[in-house]
Amino acid sequence: MNKAELVSKLAEKVGITKKQAEDTIGAFTAMVMDTLKAGGEVTIAGFGNFSAKQRAGRMGVNPQNPKEKIKIPPVIVPKFKAGKGLKDALKKK
Repeated sequence: MNKAELVSKLAEKVGITKKQAEDTIGAFTAMVMDTLKAGGEVTIAGFGNFSAKQRAGRMGVNPQNPKEKIKIPPVIVPKFKAGKGLKDALKKK
């Protein structure tokens, strides 16, 4: 499902316009990103937990020249941990 399909289904399910659904999804994603940038977490009970973790720097290999070593710097990456409700919903097909 892409964003347009999500907007359509949300609008239909909740009974709002597609514009309102698109604004709602945009606001939700913006709030999650802002919270993660600030070092926080977003927890939705029964669904899951969004967080940001720092991946350590390491030595890697240059793909254009495999004999050359390159330093890969540390980076902050998003993480999602599924909640019990989501896991259970996927088990019961």
